[in-house]
Amino acid sequence: MIYQNLLVEDAGYIRRITIARAEKLNALNKAILAELSDAIAAALAAEAVRGIVLTGSGEKAFVAGADIGEFASFNADQGRELARAGQASVFDVIHHATKPIVAAINGFALGGGLELALACHIRVAASQAKLGLPEVSLGLIPGYGGTQRLTQLVGRGRALEMILTGDMITATEALDYGMVNRVVAPHELLAEAEGILKRIVVRSPSAVAAAIRAVNAGVGNAAQGFETEIEEFGRCFGTPDFTEGVAAFLEKRKPNF
Repeated sequence: MIYQNLLVEDAGYIRRITIARAEKLNALNKAILAELSDAIAAALAAEAVRGIVLTGSGEKAFVAGADIGEFASFNADQGRELARAGQASVFDVIHHATKPIVAAINGFALGGGLELALACHIRVAASQAKLGLPEVSLGLIPGYGGTQRLTQLVGRGRALEMILTGDMITATEALDYGMVNRVVAPHELLAEAEGILKRIVVRSPSAVAAAIRAVNAGVGNAAQGFETEIEEFGRCFGTPDFTEGVAAFLEKRKPNF
């Protein structure tokens, strides 16, 4: 697929996907969501790709929300389908991806943009970034998982304050809340995001995938999480990565996964 709104670049095992609509602050529309769906699926299917960085173009925005003009005239049924389709094709795919996806938040991450970052496994923010879910100002609520994923990260009280006021917070506040993993200077953002992935991609891909499945299984269901962990732990023993990892340890060398 030839992308009109994305830039896709590979560096070793890492694929960088950049939303390239800087003149519109990288706002999400149907075309971008369709391209993201394809690009994420392609990266997950590519054996040579072990980690993904998702970012926005320009210095102002990661993704500054959705293209409101596309849904301004929608009725309730169309609104439900908009949320359901976006969740199924992009946001849930990212959330459940068994390759690590890091959001490099280079500027405004608002509405659907923050929800996109929340769906990623890890978030790194530039120091000037601003984050928020302003949907209540439009008579809406977050529809791409924001009410759920934000609450899981920061707790009910802080999530409700952000969602009900619609206010933005700074990158430093987001770090304090536990919403982002790190805050760095803007010029260090991509190197920091890719640096995290470089430490992950040298580990066992099958173990990384198993760990993601186990962590996701326990979100909102601790009992299921423990059971999934046991199953995934046992399954690891039957993988070539386990054989190689143990052999490398015993032979005092680095594993070759």
